[in-house]
Amino acid sequence: MTEHTGSCFCGAVAYRAASLGPIGHCHCRTCQKTHSAAFATTARAPRAGFAWTKGEDIVAHIESTPGKLRHFCPRCGTHLMAEWVDQDAVILRVASLDTPLPAKPVGHIWTSHQAPFFEFDDGLPRLPEGVPKPAP
Repeated sequence: MTEHTGSCFCGAVAYRAASLGPIGHCHCRTCQKTHSAAFATTARAPRAGFAWTKGEDIVAHIESTPGKLRHFCPRCGTHLMAEWVDQDAVILRVASLDTPLPAKPVGHIWTSHQAPFFEFDDGLPRLPEGVPKPAP
């Protein structure tokens, strides 16, 4: 298990994550608006292995969807992590990592929301909505 560290642009907030799941590009409208970008590249990390290592007392958040919090530095605005409060993983914004990515992205989700000004052809799978939930 490789530990990853990340931080915001101004250095006021930092975190560590014990491991990362698959990396993907999210094209949902909420990611576009909160990141001011065509998409956000993310990876899930176990909640039990995630910790703020600097600036926990200043980290701000917004509830972008009921039950989903997006955490960011209030000084520089860097989005660092999001979480569904009832799930056992957090969603890291991998561009905030200070350690190298362990792998390349594996796909795109929410391509039904793809920004009309952005075209891509990287050969990765594209899902029009989110990742399907496993059957019970």
